[in-house]
Amino acid sequence: MRAVEWVDGRVRFIDQTKLPVHEVYVETDDCRVVGEAIRTLQIRGAPAIGVAAAFGALLAVTASPARSVPDLLVHLASAVGYLSSTRPTAVNLFAALRRMTSAAANSFADTPEGFRGDLLREALAIQREDSEACRRIGDYGAPLLPQGSAVLTHCNTGALATAGEGTALSVIVTAARQGKITRVYADETRPLFQGARLTTWELLHHGIPVVLITDSMAATVLRQGKAQTVIVGADRIAANGDTANKVGTYSLALVARAHNVPFYVAAPVSTIDLETATGEGIRIEERDARELTHINGVPIAPAGVEVFNPAFDVTPATLITAVITDRGIARAPYEASLASILAAEGR
Repeated sequence: MRAVEWVDGRVRFIDQTKLPVHEVYVETDDCRVVGEAIRTLQIRGAPAIGVAAAFGALLAVTASPARSVPDLLVHLASAVGYLSSTRPTAVNLFAALRRMTSAAANSFADTPEGFRGDLLREALAIQREDSEACRRIGDYGAPLLPQGSAVLTHCNTGALATAGEGTALSVIVTAARQGKITRVYADETRPLFQGARLTTWELLHHGIPVVLITDSMAATVLRQGKAQTVIVGADRIAANGDTANKVGTYSLALVARAHNVPFYVAAPVSTIDLETATGEGIRIEERDARELTHINGVPIAPAGVEVFNPAFDVTPATLITAVITDRGIARAPYEASLASILAAEGR
């Protein structure tokens, strides 16, 4: 299963808003359909958003009737501007669009066909690299889990959120293959239930025992010793290690610290943003109030109630035991360890 892929000149993606009841795939050659899918969470998860954005930018030039490279550059710039506006927090989206823009600027093609070919190679490289990164995250992270581990995770960080097996879920799946995992506790992840709808669905497909809990039950699970490790993903990691992830992650990190449980963040190096010094500089997306006041269109709150609906929160680096990347494990002080990993990566 691929969350998003390039098939015969079109983008094909699974509509994650329909899961787990319906497994619906969408195919399109329209960049704006891809952008709207990102905006409405049909495509979600920082790495998958990056791959989708690259394919969306590619569609802008492959579907364009332009007959010259300069005209294609205009179409590309317009698409990049539009796609950049869809979700503000995940750094992978912007990194992928910068790569597509750079590939266009560095293309020596003098025909539209050659130019499109250069951008196709770059978009497929972004997808391939993320898939490989997922595998390496699992390889680096699995040794951190002792035999007989029960793990608690938040939101969805698996194949639906990436181009491979996932980030935090890749660690879990890799460890499960090694016979280390007894069960996974999955937070439901209010208000859109990514944990309930998506993470449980993926883990059941892998044959990994999973227990669904509400977000507010995590403290009880850790206090009772039912889970010995917490692993989450990330949408942006600042230079000092502060990490933006699905809202509820910060409170989970506080609970893990209170119960002396390791709290790991798993993410590819593309999620590390050295240009953002601390979490204070990360823009947090706020979403429609109806996501909180309604479930499947049915109101669960009185009309007119005031709503605060941030999609993400920021976990301070001081609460993070380690950051598991596809290039190694970073530990405090994160300013040094994250920079070192990126330097080794050539970034």
